[in-house]
Amino acid sequence: MTLTDVSVTTAHPLDPLSAAEVETAAGIVKASRYASETLKFVTIALAEPTKPAGLVFTGDEARQAFVVAFETAEQLIYEGVVDLGAALVESWTPVPGRFPSYLAEHFFLIEEGVKADPRWQEAMRKRGVTDFDLCMVDPWPAGYYGAEDDHGNSPWISRPLTFVRTAEGENGYARPVEGLIVKFDLSTNAVLEVEDLEVVPLPPQAGNYLDRFMFTEENRPALTEPREGMKEIAITQPDGASFTVDGYQVEWLNWHVRVGFNPREGLTLHDVSYTDRGTRRPIMWRASLSEMVVPYGDVAPTQRNKNVFDMGEVGMGLSANSLVLGCDCLGEIYYFDGVVNDSAGNAVVIPNAICMHEEDFGVGWKHTDFRTGELAVRRSRRLVISMFCTVGNYEYGFFWYLYTDGSIEFETKLTGILTTNSIAVGESSKYGNLVAPGLYGPHHQHFFNVRMDMTVDGENNTVHEVDSVPEEDGELNSWGNAWYTRSTPITSEAEGARDWKYETNRYWVVKSDKLNELGEATAYKIEPRGVVAPFVMPGSHIYDRARFVQHPLWVTAYDPRELYAAGDYMYQSGEVQGLPVYLEDDAPLEDTDVVVWYSLGTHHVVRPEDWPVMPVAYIGFHLKPVGFFDGNPALDLPKSAPTGGHCHAEN
Repeated sequence: MTLTDVSVTTAHPLDPLSAAEVETAAGIVKASRYASETLKFVTIALAEPTKPAGLVFTGDEARQAFVVAFETAEQLIYEGVVDLGAALVESWTPVPGRFPSYLAEHFFLIEEGVKADPRWQEAMRKRGVTDFDLCMVDPWPAGYYGAEDDHGNSPWISRPLTFVRTAEGENGYARPVEGLIVKFDLSTNAVLEVEDLEVVPLPPQAGNYLDRFMFTEENRPALTEPREGMKEIAITQPDGASFTVDGYQVEWLNWHVRVGFNPREGLTLHDVSYTDRGTRRPIMWRASLSEMVVPYGDVAPTQRNKNVFDMGEVGMGLSANSLVLGCDCLGEIYYFDGVVNDSAGNAVVIPNAICMHEEDFGVGWKHTDFRTGELAVRRSRRLVISMFCTVGNYEYGFFWYLYTDGSIEFETKLTGILTTNSIAVGESSKYGNLVAPGLYGPHHQHFFNVRMDMTVDGENNTVHEVDSVPEEDGELNSWGNAWYTRSTPITSEAEGARDWKYETNRYWVVKSDKLNELGEATAYKIEPRGVVAPFVMPGSHIYDRARFVQHPLWVTAYDPRELYAAGDYMYQSGEVQGLPVYLEDDAPLEDTDVVVWYSLGTHHVVRPEDWPVMPVAYIGFHLKPVGFFDGNPALDLPKSAPTGGHCHAEN
């Protein structure tokens, strides 16, 4: 099933823009006094209404689009709010000193422009490459080198990287071109500079993964024939899925969630709540990936500038895959399309951009009375809402899980192909590991930040830091085994950047102003996972650009303008933006509307087993109820039907 467009008159205030609405918004701008021949549309998305009092919309909210445009003649960003119903541009605000994220067509224009440049062609001939059609040029964002990359001192640039295939469809990342530095102007679609530092021989071996190439002697790793003995697994739901969908509103086993999508963040969740014994209780108002960054730890000329912000500089929605049944998703699937735009304001529909299904998740709870032999067991289940993005060589899967025990999980799945670099055969790199002769993968890290606008039992929440500490009173702890938890409220934004502590098994709890039957605050806790020490050094440009990686947890007061952990526009900007700036006003954080930002990461020291396509790596974190329910909320799960081999041990 695929969701179809909804009209302006029937859309919920949080529904993403339809294709028709995207083009309507662009048309209103084009018909206004702000239009010009050199105006490019970067993103056109829903202008989300401010969170309503009591978390309930009145029904009178205007349907509006938020437009980010770039006037290439002025080298100036404009932010516009377009009222779709009134057909007018409500505001048109310049944003000086910033560059926007990529336009949709840059991915291909950069490659075409670089290949047509005679300086690049001459550099490729030096390496014995004359068939330029077999070359790949990846459009890497520029990063930031210093003042020369500032807006006003520099054009809007890319620093693309070159790779060579030896046959059509082959894995080009097996043969990266080292020593070739290209600077490309994104406004004029022209090569500015080509610097050829040295000629490093291309690696000798292929690294293919497609069937038509894989089982050949010259490929690496060498495989002789497909694996045998793998029998089919059929995932069926004869009675259909347990969820229902009305537009973008999803209901599933006491859970309620509204699905969203936009060009920058991709998948978003809204108004997440749970019906507990007939009462619908809010948990999160909005949740999404806020930013990500991939800093590389190599000093090679083609590697040292790589610290790409794949969301803010490129766009997760813009990079979303069309998901395929039986490959990306199994079972009874519901798909949501994604809508993005090109620079002319035309809508581009990504079919099946979001996949939703439910999964069996093993035993949910179980006990056997060893005296009577009586068994009680229930199986867990989760609702999966996911998307995959391809950003150049890497694939990122972003998964939200809702569980039958009232918990929530976010997970990132990392796969695709490593960024590679060439080196002389027989040599190795201090800053990476070999994956094939003459080919290595640089050390690097991936960091992701997830923004969660918490509404645990309402809008008055306080985040507490919880440490487990040993009892220091020797008389009370004569056996040396006693410990207790110490809960410390985070009272203002001056204390809003928090660190994990291994020694105390630290975690964080978002408490409401409501009490459960035990007289304690209802709450959800954040269980840390994916806590990685960043290796970007203080004083470096990337350190200032990616401050969100310096702490795993940040807490801010709700501000609808604060959406992105590294700021609104970080392309070619070396300034500190985002979370550190959000904390500067030191807003109070007790019994108020709080936003929690969680940064998780992975530390990638490359293995040969990561080549030629990386097995999926998993990182994430949990949100678990703490006193939110009066007992195990999964106690009411039904027994499995005594048919088809399912559990039938209970009477």
